Amino acid sequence: MTASNKMNEIYDALSSESVKTFVAGGVAGCCAKSAVAPLDRVKILMQAHNTHYKDLGVYGTFKEVLTKEGALGLFKGNGVQMIRIFPYAAIQFTAFEQYKDWLKPRIPNHPHLDRLLAGSLAGLTAVLITYPLDVVRSRVAFQVKAGPLEMGMRGMVRTMRLTEGGMRPFYRGIVPSIIGMAPYSGISFYSFTMIKTWCLDNYPDILGKPCPQNTGGLVLVVPAKLVCGGLAGAMAQTVSYPLDVVRRQLQLGKMHSEMKRFEGRSWYEIMVLVYHDHGMTKGLFRGMSINYLRIMPMVGISFTVYEMTKQFLGLDTGFDR
Repeated sequence: MTASNKMNEIYDALSSESVKTFVAGGVAGCCAKSAVAPLDRVKILMQAHNTHYKDLGVYGTFKEVLTKEGALGLFKGNGVQMIRIFPYAAIQFTAFEQYKDWLKPRIPNHPHLDRLLAGSLAGLTAVLITYPLDVVRSRVAFQVKAGPLEMGMRGMVRTMRLTEGGMRPFYRGIVPSIIGMAPYSGISFYSFTMIKTWCLDNYPDILGKPCPQNTGGLVLVVPAKLVCGGLAGAMAQTVSYPLDVVRRQLQLGKMHSEMKRFEGRSWYEIMVLVYHDHGMTKGLFRGMSINYLRIMPMVGISFTVYEMTKQFLGLDTGFDR
C-alpha cells in the first residue's frame, strides 16, 4: 500500500460520521463545563460539607471562595475536568446515536422508548470509561487553601495510589454513579428531544428554521435550544440528585471529615446516614439550588454546541426531531 493510499484511508476515517460526532460531543462537553465551572466548584464544597464553608449558603460560599482563594479558586479542578469531560461527553453523545440507531428497529412499537434507553445506556458507557478522572477532579476541587499540601492532578493520583490501596479509590462511589446516571442521562436525552419536538410541532414559524443540510426539515433556533436543554437538565437532575450527593461523599475518601463513619458502608447506608444527620434539604438535596443554576445552562449549552458543531462539520442534525 502506498503512502498516498494510507493517507487517504486515514482522511476517510477522520471524515466519518462517528468521528465527527465524537468531536462534536467532546467540544460540547468542554464548552458546557467551562461555562459553569464556578458553580460546579461551589456545589462540590456544599455537597460534602467542607469545614471551611459548611455553614454558608450559595452566595456566602461564593464570596468566601473569592476572599480566600481569589477568582481562580472558582475554577479549581477545571483543568482536570477538561481532561475528563472531552472523552466523557464525546463517548456519551456518540454512544447515544449508536444505541438509538440499534434500538429503533428492535422496538418499533415504542417510538419514545428507544431514546430513553439509548440515553441511559450512553450515560452508563461514558461513566464506566471515564470515572477515575471524575474522582480525581472532585478531590482537586475539594481542596481549599493554597499551600504545601495542595495537590494538582498528578500529585493527587500518586497520593491516592500510595495511601489508599492502588486503584480501588479511583472507583469509590461508582455504584451510586451508575444507578444515578441511568435515569439522569436517559431523562435528559429523552426530555430534550421530546420538548424540542413539541416546540417544532406547535411553533415552527417562531422557534424553527430550515436545517442547514437542506434536508427539508426544521431545527430549533439557538435560544430555543438553550431553553429546551435547560429544562431537560433540571428534570433529569431532580430525579438523580441524592445519588449524586452520596457519590461525592464516597469520591472524596480520606479528604472527607466524615469518611470514618462511612468506612465499610454501602452507598444506601451512607444515604440513610446523610439523611439522618442533615435531613432532606440540608443533606440529600444540599446544594440543589446552585445545581439548578448550574445544570440548566450546562445542559442547554451542551446540546446546543453539540448540534451547532455537527452542523459545522457537515452532519445532518436529524437528532432535532
